[in-house]
Amino acid sequence: MAKTGDPAALLLPPPSPPPCYGVPASQIGDPYHEPPAYVLLPAYPVRRRRRGACRCCGSFLSASSLFISSILIASAIFFLWPSDPDIQVARLRLDRLRVSPPPNAAIDVSLGLQIRVRNQDFFALDYRSLAVSIGYRGRQLGIVTSDGEHVRARGVSYVDAELELDGIQVLNDAIYLIEDLARGFLPLDTVTEVKGKLRLFFFEVPVQV
Repeated sequence: MAKTGDPAALLLPPPSPPPCYGVPASQIGDPYHEPPAYVLLPAYPVRRRRRGACRCCGSFLSASSLFISSILIASAIFFLWPSDPDIQVARLRLDRLRVSPPPNAAIDVSLGLQIRVRNQDFFALDYRSLAVSIGYRGRQLGIVTSDGEHVRARGVSYVDAELELDGIQVLNDAIYLIEDLARGFLPLDTVTEVKGKLRLFFFEVPVQV
């Protein structure tokens, strides 16, 4: 041990105190404290819509809607637009024929007619009168009329009528008339006129053909 008056003791540093280790109070955990819980959620990728495809789909739907609407409108016009009835002479019967000799050559004719009226529309037809004009080689011989009748939608009706022609001058056409009678065929021209109305629900459309 060095003495106090020893010169070597003056050169040595004083002895250091023993080391002391400490722990901060904030890091001392509570034994009864539970650590916080965490919930992990999976990450889903976000899908971005393609605007070009949506525009194409929208244009296609608009064009389809316009096409379907046009078809519906055209169908409605076709079914509801009134058309003229189809009128024909179905049968022409010669009931009586009397020829007067010259110089006042004339004929008396009695004809039986059966007129066919076909309604081409999708609603009923009510006609008030039916008139048929009879002609021979460009000359009018007479007119026969008939009362009205009801024809159902897309239906056909037959009307019987009698035509009396008395004292018709045929001097200019005597040769043709004799030839036609010899063949047993009399070419008569007929022009039919009908007046009535088409009935669709509560609507009535006048018709004259």
